[in-house]
Amino acid sequence: MEFKHISVLLNESVEMLGVVENGVYVDGTLGGGGHASLICSKLRSGRLIGIDRDSEAIAAATERLKEYGETVTAVHDNFSNIKNILKSLNISQIDGAILDLGVSSHQLDEVSRGFSYNTDARLDMRMDTDAELSAYEVVNTYSEEDLKRIIYAYGEERFAPAIARRIVFERAKAPIETTVQLSDIIKSAMPKQARYTDKHPAKRTFQAIRIEVNHELEILDKAVRDFVSVLKPGGVLAVITFHSLEDRIVKTAFADLSRGCTCPKSFPVCVCNNKPIGKLYNKKPIVAAQEEIDRNNRAHSAKLRAIIKL
Repeated sequence: MEFKHISVLLNESVEMLGVVENGVYVDGTLGGGGHASLICSKLRSGRLIGIDRDSEAIAAATERLKEYGETVTAVHDNFSNIKNILKSLNISQIDGAILDLGVSSHQLDEVSRGFSYNTDARLDMRMDTDAELSAYEVVNTYSEEDLKRIIYAYGEERFAPAIARRIVFERAKAPIETTVQLSDIIKSAMPKQARYTDKHPAKRTFQAIRIEVNHELEILDKAVRDFVSVLKPGGVLAVITFHSLEDRIVKTAFADLSRGCTCPKSFPVCVCNNKPIGKLYNKKPIVAAQEEIDRNNRAHSAKLRAIIKL
């Protein structure tokens, strides 16, 4: 299957970077190479490091970006390892970086990857197909308590206890092997009125399991801080999120990094000597225009935040 992914907030995010022709930039979520391609088009003697945990994305982006030759270095890894990746490439600092979080259009659309509740496939949901943990193991081996925890915490699903209980009940009869099986079980655990809303009843639970499989939230706070730490002064980190849990982590990390003194307001003078590491590019997140949402519905929940290294 051809790797297809429509980059969200493409021009807005790359514009934030203020790309200079001899700069070094990182696309930490390379995907189909949309953001990377636009960055490369602005480089002359600069360099683009593209990182993705999905080997299919690496292959597709390498093909798309081949016209840029040695300008591009593709790395099959997790962006959370940014410090080690740059060290292995003998790069100490970068001029800017983009993180386009969440699952790609290709991963959702390719049935065999098992991300979608709309098509039937074996439970998988691994962004890195070499990883050991898949959705199958989560659904069939996690305890009821752990299932309830992740569905509530990562999916913000108020029916998490009932869904976890039903999953455990059904898998005792036979393993739950496919996305449609799981989707039907989720729906059967929910009250009738909750099944007929504008959102698919399995959406939150599938999101929660995907986040657990790929450890998406566990790595995010540290990764954001590590990216900022390797920016040159004036460098920009732009992050695109697609749900409130991601956005909250990014927003909190950015606020912390841009905060100076942490002394109580009652102190007459600062004694902590804390200095801000960065400043917010924009106080409020940038969201997709209606025109973009009409072209690509997956842009409707996107939020773009950025921070400038001091």
